[in-house]
Amino acid sequence: HTGERPFPCNSCPKAFGDKHSLRRHQRVHTGERPFTCNSCPKAFRSKMALTKHQRVHTGERPFTCTRCPKAF
Repeated sequence: HTGERPFPCNSCPKAFGDKHSLRRHQRVHTGERPFTCNSCPKAFRSKMALTKHQRVHTGERPFTCTRCPKAF
């Protein structure tokens, strides 16, 4: 909560509050995509991006509008 960012990126001016965030960011520079989809050849930099992508295959729409019946 201090706003301190003691983990700087060696490739750009960004800095991060924890090592995990720095490592995740560094994939932008390295091109590493360690999270692969089991249903197609796509790969992603973060597990969250993979999880979101997998909904394309499952048809899952976990968010519903509070004003209408639409889901997305």
